[in-house]
This record gives sequence, C-alpha cells and structure tokens, in this order.
Amino acid sequence: MSIHILATGTSRGIGAAIAAIFDSDDIRFVGHSTTAGPDRIAADLAQAGAARRLWDGALDQLDGRIDVLINNAGIFEATPTTLSDAQWRDGWERTIQINLTAAAELSRLAVLHFQEQDRGGRIVNVASRAAYRGDSPDHWHYAASKAGMVAMTKSIARGYAKNHILAFAICPGFSMTGMADDYLASRGGDALLADIPLGRVAMPDEVAAAVRFLALDAPPSMTGAVIDINGASYVR
Repeated sequence: MSIHILATGTSRGIGAAIAAIFDSDDIRFVGHSTTAGPDRIAADLAQAGAARRLWDGALDQLDGRIDVLINNAGIFEATPTTLSDAQWRDGWERTIQINLTAAAELSRLAVLHFQEQDRGGRIVNVASRAAYRGDSPDHWHYAASKAGMVAMTKSIARGYAKNHILAFAICPGFSMTGMADDYLASRGGDALLADIPLGRVAMPDEVAAAVRFLALDAPPSMTGAVIDINGASYVR
C-alpha cells in the first residue's frame, strides 16, 4: 500500500527538497504553496479557513487518506520593537498564524483523521534552532512560533501515542534557502558562519533527509523526538 503524504510550504528551499525526496512510486505526495503548481495546492495560511481547505483538498487528491503530515510552511519577517503598536502586533499575529496556528490546525485535522482511520499516522514539524536558542531582536515572534511548534509536537506525542499517532520535530539552524541567504547577508555573512563549527549552513537536502527518516522510518519509540540540524551551532 502506498504512503500518502501532505506537506506544506513546498515551493522552494527546504520544502522543495522535501517534495523531491518523496518522489517515489510507492509514495503519493501532495504539496502546498501560496500559488498552485504541479502536485501543489494553493492556500494562504495567513487566512482563516485556509488550513481546512488545504486539508480537504489534499484528501480529495489522495482518495480520502493521509498517512503523514509535514508542517514546513513558515515566514521569517522582521518586526522591530520600534514599529507602531499596531504594526508590531500585526507582525506578531501574521507570523504566529502562519508558523504555528496553521500548523496546529492541520495537526488537529490529522489527529482526528488518524483516529477515524484507526491506522495511526505521523506528523513531522519543521521548527527551528530559534525555538531553543532564540533569535534576533527583530524576530522574537519567529522564535516564539517555533518554540510553540516544538511544545505542540511533544504534546501530540504524549497525548496520542496510544493511538499509534507519532509526532516529531526538526530544528534546523541556517539552511541554504532564499530566506537564509537574505538573513546571512543582512547580518554579515562570514561572522555568522564563524558561529557554526561545521563551517557552513545546512543544505536543504540534508534537512529533507531527516524529514524523510521521521516520516517513514523512525521507530515508534522515537515519538516526541526533536532532531537538531545546525552544524553544532547550538548543542542541547
């Protein structure tokens, strides 16, 4: 029986690498981005109801069964403390909605679906090193959203293991995506690389390899695990 997978944020970077690594005859994969594309459903996760529409659309494409949910969609937008009160709140709410709330909405739908199917399932959340280490003064909200994602993952793992519902998280540091490139350039590049003992940022396919392992091969006793992929720039 083929494995049916829904993954968010698959148009570029880590998400595109995730889509590529699941290109297999025994896997049926549906991706997502803000615009439609090959094997991708369009949904703006900043909008109310978008997570439900994405889930239902994926179920339609996958003949009513999803076995694995991968929450990868996220934004990294600066929200300086010097903004007006309204602008600062808007920045927080947008980031939390896309990075955490939409992932929570999809995870809830996955848990309910897995329980209804009575076959179990897996959720893999792509969080960030920032969940543990924090981030820049302009990105409190980003770090908070990713810390929330890690806590959510552990809660799902603890709450539903008895139903064979497994949850995992990955915490990359910088990876070679457009988002990371812009941040590296804005923060001095070489100085940031000097903080990574490996001497380079992670490649998207390295992160995707860890996602694939958790989605397909990780033993059930690993549920609740958080895997770091940061070149030893933050070791817990």
